[in-house]
Amino acid sequence: MQLRKTMMMLTALSALSVVMTGCPGDEESSITCSIDGDCLDGEICHPTAKVCAQTCDAAGECPDSAKSECTAVSATDSRKICKCTLSTLCSNEYGADVICSDLDKVCAPKCTTDASCGTGRTCDTATGQCKAGGNTGTTCTYGSCAAGEVCNATTDKCEAAATCSGDAQSSCTYGQFCSGGKCADAPKPTCGNLEGKPAASFDPGATTSTGNIIYSVEKVSFAADPAGCPGATNPIKVVPRVSFYVKSGTVPADQSSFQGFFYVRTDKGEVPLGSGNLFNYTKAADQKSASVSVFLCIPDVQNVTMGFYFTNGNGYCASFSR
Repeated sequence: MQLRKTMMMLTALSALSVVMTGCPGDEESSITCSIDGDCLDGEICHPTAKVCAQTCDAAGECPDSAKSECTAVSATDSRKICKCTLSTLCSNEYGADVICSDLDKVCAPKCTTDASCGTGRTCDTATGQCKAGGNTGTTCTYGSCAAGEVCNATTDKCEAAATCSGDAQSSCTYGQFCSGGKCADAPKPTCGNLEGKPAASFDPGATTSTGNIIYSVEKVSFAADPAGCPGATNPIKVVPRVSFYVKSGTVPADQSSFQGFFYVRTDKGEVPLGSGNLFNYTKAADQKSASVSVFLCIPDVQNVTMGFYFTNGNGYCASFSR
């Protein structure tokens, strides 16, 4: 987070030029965040740790507190960030109450309560580390339970996930999907793209919840394509592959039969997806689940966050790096 250190130094120098009782830059120099906009240029708000993390292409770009590796945020978020290994390095740079998170590998304030760790985690107050799991039986909302648990749409309580086989819905209930032999709630969308939209607060137990469930969005390609995406403002092609299943009936017969399928940009603008955007459509033998690739042209950026949903279904956020 060298950018953050520079900003803090500039703020301190500016404060010397006037007589003031407060420090106007304190709020800007905080490493905690809620969205990417709370962070400095070259940083993102870590989706689970909720701290600003510096983006990178190589470990050599990272600060002393996190210079051992430059890797993807998670298995489902390909954006690269600087990650830490030692709490002492984080404390040296940001203070004694900041440690290297065991779960997220970023510098983060020590937790003091379960609430300070976020949904699906508990706080080890002796170490200040947030731990995964431990929420069985607690009140939940869809997608809020810890790994290995699901939110029961009838009781609104976290419960141990049932076993399953294969992928898509398998033997899991509507809104869940089979992942590694266990049922899991589809990932909760946390990107700003879907903020305020019904898909972001999807509840599988609601009577209006009848739409397709998106359970996976993976990157196929993300590169410059002047021929496929002509024009100076949109020269970049990104192709995600979206996997989904239906609550009832069967999946669309072909890619020209899709209805109520949307891509949501970071500015919250929606793009209906149809035969002009969709290709390489494959369906499961039972016609209950399918995968389709989406062709999109976007501005010339290195990182992109995308939102997807079907009408009356769940929202799904995916972040990719070139």
